[in-house]
Amino acid sequence: MEKTFDMTKKSNLALQTKKLSKYYGSKKCLDNVSITVEEGDIYGLIGKNGAGKTTFMKASLGMVKPTSGEAIFFGSKNIKEQEKVGTLIEYPSIAGNKSARGNLELFSTVYGGTPEEIDEILKIIGLEGTGEKKAKFFSLGMKQRLGIGIALLGNPKLLILDEPINGLDPSGIREVRDLILYLNKEKHVTFIISSHLLDELGKVATKFGFIDNGHLIEEVTAEELQDNCVKKIVIETDNNEKAVSMLKEIINEKNISVSDSNICVRETDIKSGKINSLLVKNGIEVDSIYYKSQSLEDYFIKRVG
Repeated sequence: MEKTFDMTKKSNLALQTKKLSKYYGSKKCLDNVSITVEEGDIYGLIGKNGAGKTTFMKASLGMVKPTSGEAIFFGSKNIKEQEKVGTLIEYPSIAGNKSARGNLELFSTVYGGTPEEIDEILKIIGLEGTGEKKAKFFSLGMKQRLGIGIALLGNPKLLILDEPINGLDPSGIREVRDLILYLNKEKHVTFIISSHLLDELGKVATKFGFIDNGHLIEEVTAEELQDNCVKKIVIETDNNEKAVSMLKEIINEKNISVSDSNICVRETDIKSGKINSLLVKNGIEVDSIYYKSQSLEDYFIKRVG
């Protein structure tokens, strides 16, 4: 299933935080974190365990009182806007002795939801055929999907999910991933998803925020992240200005960039040997030419250690 990158750009923000902080005594669990999540985004909050991801979610929602800063949902500070938000923070709160339907009926008394809506949710999360099977006998993946189903009660516009794929086997990860993509594309649900698994989140997210020791290190779009990780040919010459001019004759300009003393060419059908020959034939001395690439995990480690 493809990523939902082709969403219509909107100026409306599902969530904006401004210098959100949470201190416990002298320990800064969250320090001046400002993020923006547009409607339609699948926002991946990436960080190691203990980086502050869960604290950020709880502070945004008022589940813990922020030390300073604020969270604005759908352009308003009105607490009623949070009625548009569904959450799955930490482990799903489900009743083990009830069926999937029984759990949804139980939580619908709090979050709302008609029998027809419960039928639809059961179908969406793929648990309509579990009958009277008790949730305590569900696999971890099924429990996670049921937790998301509970979060869907009340038809929220934004879902905040804390480590929804943590501990799942490959099959369970795929099921949760496909569910997120379906809800985003077909039901127009915006997501904020925390994880320490960038490679997996990279398959669904449209925007990323890297958090470490309570600090927001960087915010990038999926396109920017992929561009940073794509395979490149790195060239160093005695005349980079002339070299770039020559390269533009055989390579689209948008695939050429200059950083420090190097020229970077995004991977194309043009091989390094042809580039080297072109430059040498035109009197340009090539000091070095090599391929460079990094995985999403390499990028993550470089950012947060």
